[in-house]
Amino acid sequence: MIKAIPFDFPYDGRLVPQHTALLVIDLQEDFLSPTGYFARKGYDPSPLRAILPAVSRLIEAARAAGLTIVHTRQGYRADMADMTPYEKWRRKRAGLDGTDILLRSSPGFQIVSDIEVEPQDIIVDKTCNGAFTYTDLELVLRARGITHLMFTGCTTDVCVHTTLREACDRNFQCLTIADACASGDSQAHEAALHMVTVEDGVFGVLAESTAVIAALRQFAAAAR
Repeated sequence: MIKAIPFDFPYDGRLVPQHTALLVIDLQEDFLSPTGYFARKGYDPSPLRAILPAVSRLIEAARAAGLTIVHTRQGYRADMADMTPYEKWRRKRAGLDGTDILLRSSPGFQIVSDIEVEPQDIIVDKTCNGAFTYTDLELVLRARGITHLMFTGCTTDVCVHTTLREACDRNFQCLTIADACASGDSQAHEAALHMVTVEDGVFGVLAESTAVIAALRQFAAAAR
C-alpha cells in the first residue's frame, strides 16, 4: 500500500499495476513556456516547471512497475470549430485573438521535451478542463481494465482537479500526488490539495511522490 492521507492507498490494499494508470495532465508548452498561454495570462510558469523532475521520476517508476501512462493535452482545432462563443470571447479578452496559442496546430500544444513520451503511452486530447469530457479517456481506461488512477500535472486547481472529480464520479479509485501537481496560484493549489482530503477522502487520497515511487519500485522488483 502507498502511504497517504486520510488513509493509505488503495483502501482495500489491492493495488494491481496492470489495473492502474498514471495520469500526466497538460504538461504542455502553452502552460510551462515563458511565452505560452499561462504566462500571457499573467501567471508565473516556474512552479509548473518545478514539478517536472518529480513527474519524470514517477513516469520512470510507473513504467517499470507495469502501469499505463496517460498524457493529456488541452487545445482547440486549428479552425476553432470546437470553440464556443464564450471561449472565443475569453480568448479575445485575454489578447489572444489572432494567435495560435491553445490551438492543436501550434508548437505550444505539444508536451514539453522534459517529459518522456513513449510509443506505448496513451495521449488524450481535450478541449475542456476535465479529461473525460468529450474524449475517449473512459473508454480507453475501461478497455484496459484500469480501476485505479494516480494524478500528476497542471494545474492542480483546474484541469487536475476537474479530471479527478470526474474520475471519482465514475468510481475510479484516485490518488493525487501532491508534489507532482502545480498551479500558478499557490493559494488555489493548496486549497485544491486540501479538498482531496475533506470528508475523509471525498476525492480519494493525497500522497508524496517519494511514497508512490517506493511502492512502485517494490512492484518492479517483485516482477523481476
